[in-house]
Amino acid sequence: TALLTTLLLPWAAAEEAGGSSGFEPIRAKAALLVDADYNEVLYEENAHETMYPASITKLMTALLVAEAIEAGQFTMDTVVTVPDNAFEGLSKDGSTQNIKAGERLTVKDLFYCLLVASANEAANILALQVSGSLSAFVDQMNQKAADLGCEGTHFANPHGLHDPDHYTTAWDLYLLARAAMEYPIIQEAVSAQEYYVPATNLSEQRHFFNTNGLLSRLKYSYYYYPDAIGIKTGSTDAAGLCLVSAARRDGRTLYAVVLGAEQVDLGDRVQLEQFSESIRLLEHGFSDFTRQTLIDPNEFVTSLRVTLSKTADQVILHPAEKLEAFLPKGADLNDLEPKITLYVDGDSVEAPVAQGQVLGSITLTYEGRDYGPVDLVALDSVERSEWLYRQQQISQFLGQAWVKLVLVAVLILAAVLLLRATVFSRRRRYGGRTRSGGGSRGYRGRRR
Repeated sequence: TALLTTLLLPWAAAEEAGGSSGFEPIRAKAALLVDADYNEVLYEENAHETMYPASITKLMTALLVAEAIEAGQFTMDTVVTVPDNAFEGLSKDGSTQNIKAGERLTVKDLFYCLLVASANEAANILALQVSGSLSAFVDQMNQKAADLGCEGTHFANPHGLHDPDHYTTAWDLYLLARAAMEYPIIQEAVSAQEYYVPATNLSEQRHFFNTNGLLSRLKYSYYYYPDAIGIKTGSTDAAGLCLVSAARRDGRTLYAVVLGAEQVDLGDRVQLEQFSESIRLLEHGFSDFTRQTLIDPNEFVTSLRVTLSKTADQVILHPAEKLEAFLPKGADLNDLEPKITLYVDGDSVEAPVAQGQVLGSITLTYEGRDYGPVDLVALDSVERSEWLYRQQQISQFLGQAWVKLVLVAVLILAAVLLLRATVFSRRRRYGGRTRSGGGSRGYRGRRR
């Protein structure tokens, strides 16, 4: 499609985003805000820089589980007996639901332990259920990341405990979150405020709350965000406090990514800024932007000179389609700066020109941010003059270097032949007289 809106054309930097709207930069190592309905970036800060994802990794684990269920490999009701090797690579102080080897749980219960309680052992158990080995599952994770277009991601485990070779970017996490949320079972799990795991053969009933403070007041008092619909937290010493969140309001769905946030001592309490900054980022997207038409197909943008036609000497160009984007409230569209690119050699186009023919593109810039490009197309058709076209063909043919060389060679050859013919003619004329006279002198004697 000609309209690329603003995919990968983000607000250039956090300080720029704050410059026109008064929005203060997000307090984190990286941040991203995307309108998912249009795949349009509203805010970014280090969105393509390498970061550690911590337990946000579990979104990829959940996505591969959902795909395995969709493929008929097992169901949410399948009962899994926890194998002994399910605890490989886990730390003693990591997030857990104290699942034991030999314990029997359904895939659904493990799934909610994974996404609601963020249990590391649940990630390993489900990985083994999907792929048979942790290494094979990690290979699947990296292949899926590549399939999603994640260019800055590499996974080393299914849970997200720190590994120098386990990294991603805010942009890649958005791509992962958007893909994961296409599955209803993931939507339901990441939006659950709490969950009960029934008693098993080795454990009494488990009850836990979602680690995402935006979803419930039951675990965190200060961060409930009524529009939140998910999705996943993460934290390690190396990663800092991380959150990928999603919220829906008035038909709009926004995704926010905050990586490397900190906790701040406010005196009476400790503020967890992966939550507070995510709320501020989401509210910025919902409250401070309006969707506006930047260019309309009925607008005449420019004209282009036409050659080889007797009916018209120019063609009007207009946008192929409407260009819309979210701009800060109060933005003045008169400040949009157009950049026109013409797809022609020189400053003209040769007839024939078809109505709707793509002849260029236009990109609009507002405060350093680009929107577009949109194709520029011909408003009307322009017919070609066959007489002018033939003249041009002949002229172009004769103007070719090799043709010129051939013509020069022909002229030289013709001149040589003409010269030779002239010389030969002269010799023949004068040489014939000499021989005739000599012959006469040879017969002066008496005939016998």
